[in-house]
Amino acid sequence: MYELSFAEENYLKAIYHLSADGQKQVNTNAIADRLETRPASVSDMIRKLSDKGVVTYVKYQGVKITDDGKKKALWVIRKHRLWEVFLVKKLNFHWDEVHEIAEQLEHIRSSLLISRLDEFLEFPKFDPHGDPIPNADGVMSANPMTPLSELNVGSIAQLVSMKDTGVIFLNYLDRTGLNIGTKIKVIDTMEFDGSMEIEINNDKRMSVSKQVSDNLLVIVE
Repeated sequence: MYELSFAEENYLKAIYHLSADGQKQVNTNAIADRLETRPASVSDMIRKLSDKGVVTYVKYQGVKITDDGKKKALWVIRKHRLWEVFLVKKLNFHWDEVHEIAEQLEHIRSSLLISRLDEFLEFPKFDPHGDPIPNADGVMSANPMTPLSELNVGSIAQLVSMKDTGVIFLNYLDRTGLNIGTKIKVIDTMEFDGSMEIEINNDKRMSVSKQVSDNLLVIVE
């Protein structure tokens, strides 16, 4: 039985995300851009991953993750997202502070520790950014998420995730009171620029731009 190095796990996770959860092939330039490295370095790593059976590579077609590769990628993603929940809920980290720390913690090998962590956190389904957490079998809860911008006037929904998880956008959401779990009602939409007037948590009314509403993912109640 082989183990992947930390670098190999990072590559595999990146390939999984770029491949639409393992459904399509990915070119090496996209991997290089994602990991901010040189295409030549990607080619070297792809050969290593291919030798371990977690990806396949066809010249001019790209890289495809194998079933074994998906399993290992989801294991890393599970650890990453559980650690994010722990850092936010138990150590009071802010949701825009946890990604880099979880990048380090996701490489812990102990399956028993992760099982105990999951139990300690009461088996969360989603991380602080609203992304689903794979269970021990690698299965993620499906979310019928819709961009807020697509809702009609009068619609009521819950904020569950966002497309943009950058620090600047997360800070904007904090300042406006838009957080995971926030209840949103669409009061009006502006034909001129696509902006929206919304009510959050049956209390505060505010306007959001089309750019913001496109990035907010909700579940309609």
